[in-house]
Amino acid sequence: MQALLAASRWIDAGTRLLGQSVAWLIIVAAVISAGNAIVRKLFDISSNAWLEMQWWLFAAVFLLAAPWTLALNEHIRIDIVNERLPKWLRNTIEVVGHVFFLLPTAALVAYTSWYFFLASWEQNEQSSNYGGLPQWPVKFLIPLAFVILFVQGISELIKRIAIINGDLPDDRLDAGHPAASPDAGHLASPGDDMPAGRKS
Repeated sequence: MQALLAASRWIDAGTRLLGQSVAWLIIVAAVISAGNAIVRKLFDISSNAWLEMQWWLFAAVFLLAAPWTLALNEHIRIDIVNERLPKWLRNTIEVVGHVFFLLPTAALVAYTSWYFFLASWEQNEQSSNYGGLPQWPVKFLIPLAFVILFVQGISELIKRIAIINGDLPDDRLDAGHPAASPDAGHLASPGDDMPAGRKS
């Protein structure tokens, strides 16, 4: 189990780094949006490429930060019901949800969207808007994001099983991996095999 937890820390560290990196694209999108609006007002010049770039950046943040959201346990659930359940039942529900819903869905979307991207790439699909951007690069984000989400789902499953087995404390799981939580101030070393809550 310690080897699996070490792998989970590797996954969480990578997901956190990716999520924190793509989050900066929100600022880039805001700058592009403001710049495009200013140029349009002052010089009556606009570009569909810049407009579509904003959509691309939003899509990148939404898709590629989703696994980080899962790692932080910030995805939407019915908290008013969930919080009233005993911990063992909540963890059991998480395991069942990951095995029968999250992982199969992520795998299915990754598989089907790969062919969606390939069809776009093979025909060099372009925007329907004049001066717009090619479409296949942004479509590649879909299979990429769901592969990463699938891998993060494996990490979450490892952690939940470890909690049920008593190999991992669950008092900090809501903030992500105990060894890679935001309050630690840094990414945990993936080679650190012992969960933070169990160190002496």
